[in-house]
Amino acid sequence: MELEEIMSKLEETVKKMEQEKLSLEESFRCFSEGMQYVKEGNEAMDQVEKKIQILMSSTGEPLDEEDEEDE
Repeated sequence: MELEEIMSKLEETVKKMEQEKLSLEESFRCFSEGMQYVKEGNEAMDQVEKKIQILMSSTGEPLDEEDEEDE
């Protein structure tokens, strides 16, 4: 799944939890689903970061390690 799609699904899940009266079981299901989207989103962002690092190193421009620590 693409990062944009993951973020969209996460947003939909959060809105559902905020707007609807859900049973405890349904709330837990939505929470679990949302946490899975967070995990997938983090993994997708890690992959993008790795690709950026590869591109930056191939251009000869070192990444500023201080910027990496801020993330």
